Amino acid sequence: MSFDLVFFGGTGDLTWRKLMPALFQAFRHGKLPAGGRILSVARDEQDDAKYRGWLKERFQEVEGPKRPSDEEFARFAEMLHYLRMDLSQPADYGKLKSWLETRNADTAVLYLATSPHLFPQICAQLGAAGLNGPKIRVVLEKPLGHDLASAQEINTVVRASFSETQAFRIDHYLGKPSVQNLMALRFGNALFEPLWRRESIANIQITLAESLGVGTRGDFYNRTGALRDMLQNHALQLLTMVAMEPPPSHDADAIRDEKLKVLRSLNPFTEETVSRDVVRGQYRAGHAAGKPAVGYLQEAKVPEGSTCETFVALRTEVQNWRWAGVPFYLRTGKRLAARDAQIVVNFRPAPHSIFAGVSQPNKLVIKLQPEDGLELHLLAAKGTGQQEALTPVSLDLDFDKAFAENRVGAYERLLLDAIAGRLNLFVRSDEQEQAWRWVEPILHAWAKDTTGPRPYAAGTWGPAAASALVARDGFSWSEEQ
Repeated sequence: MSFDLVFFGGTGDLTWRKLMPALFQAFRHGKLPAGGRILSVARDEQDDAKYRGWLKERFQEVEGPKRPSDEEFARFAEMLHYLRMDLSQPADYGKLKSWLETRNADTAVLYLATSPHLFPQICAQLGAAGLNGPKIRVVLEKPLGHDLASAQEINTVVRASFSETQAFRIDHYLGKPSVQNLMALRFGNALFEPLWRRESIANIQITLAESLGVGTRGDFYNRTGALRDMLQNHALQLLTMVAMEPPPSHDADAIRDEKLKVLRSLNPFTEETVSRDVVRGQYRAGHAAGKPAVGYLQEAKVPEGSTCETFVALRTEVQNWRWAGVPFYLRTGKRLAARDAQIVVNFRPAPHSIFAGVSQPNKLVIKLQPEDGLELHLLAAKGTGQQEALTPVSLDLDFDKAFAENRVGAYERLLLDAIAGRLNLFVRSDEQEQAWRWVEPILHAWAKDTTGPRPYAAGTWGPAAASALVARDGFSWSEEQ
C-alpha cells in the first residue's frame, strides 16, 4: 500500500522528539508499508537535503537503542521530504495538493502536530483546497480545545471538511501495550471478567505521575494545568477502558460506543462535590532525585502568583449496575516522588480468613510507565504446621521481555494504525466532548474559589488532602499500602 504522511509542524518538538523516532522504529522493524513518503511542512526555508541533515542531528538526542546508524538513517531519509508552507496562505495548500498529486498514493495522512489553536484554520484551508477526499485522513493531537465550547468549535470545523471516519483524534496512552493488553485481559480470557464488577472490586486507582517539573514550558503549562493536560484526556480514556462493558465486536465504533457510555455514567460534579471530592495542588520547593528543586512559581515563564494547578486528585463513581458504589480515584501531577503511570485494581478481601498473619486483599497492577507490564498480587502460604501463615507474592509479566521481538511503542502503533485506517485506538468527537462536559464543573468551581491550590513539596506524592480523600473511604493510595 502506497501512502503519504504529512506532518504540519514538521520542525516542532513533537515531530522530531516523538513522531519521527516512532516512524523510524516502524521502518527498522519492517512494519512501515513499502512505497511511503514522509513530508514535513513548516515555515523554515529548507529543502529535502537540508531537512534530512537537520533531522539527522536531532536524532542524536534520541535515546541510544532507538538511534539510527548512519546506514539506517540514509535508507530512512530516502522517504523524507520537506515543503515550506505558510499555513495562513491558501496558495501554499495548493502547493501541497500538487505535491500529493504527483503520484496519487493509496492514502494520505495529514498529521496536525501544531498548536491546537491552528486546527480550525488548517482544516478549513484543507477543505477549501480540496484536500479532504476519501483517501485523506487527518490526525489531531491533543489538547483538543481548552473547554467544551472550544472543543465543539474545533469539531464543527473538522466535520465541515472531513467525515468522522477520516478524523483520527490521538491519545497516545491508548497505544501503550499495557492498555491493549487490558482489553485482552478482560475480553480475551475467561479468568477476570466474572470478577470485574462491584461484588469483587473494592476500588480502582489511576495514577499518572511525573517526577519532572514544568521546565521551560511554564507559559504553556500555566495556560493548561494538570486537569486539562492529563486528566481530561489520558486519565479519563484509561478509566473508560477499565470500566467499559464488553463490546459486541472489535469494531472501532463498537468499542467507542461502550467508552462513551462510561463517560455518560460518571457521577456529575457540582460546586459542593468539587470541594469535597477534588483536590488541586501546586508544588513548592523540595527535592527531586536527591537534588534541590524549585517550586512552580520559581519556574521560568510562570507568572507571579499563578494559581495554576500542577496536581489533581479526584474521586468519582460510574453509575451503572456493574460499578455502583465502587470509587474510582484519579490523580496526576508534576514533581511527584516518581515517574509512574499505573492502574491499580484493588479486590475485596476474602470474606473469612482461616490463616494467621497478613490478610491484605489481592490487587492487579497495570503498569504503563516507566515499564509496561502486569502484576497480580496474591497471598501464599509460608511456613509449616502452627507457623503456617500467609505472605504476599506477585506474578509479574514484563511486556518488554515477553514480546521483545514484536515490541511496538505507543506512537509507532498509532501512526501505523492511522496509515492503515484503523480507528480503534482513536477518540471519537462525542467521547471527547463528553469528557469536557464532565470536567467543566470543576473548572467553573475553581474559577470561583479564592483559596487556590494546596501546596506540596517537590518530590512527594502531592498534598496531604489527596491521601485524606482516599482514606475517607477506608482505603489508601497504592504506594501507601
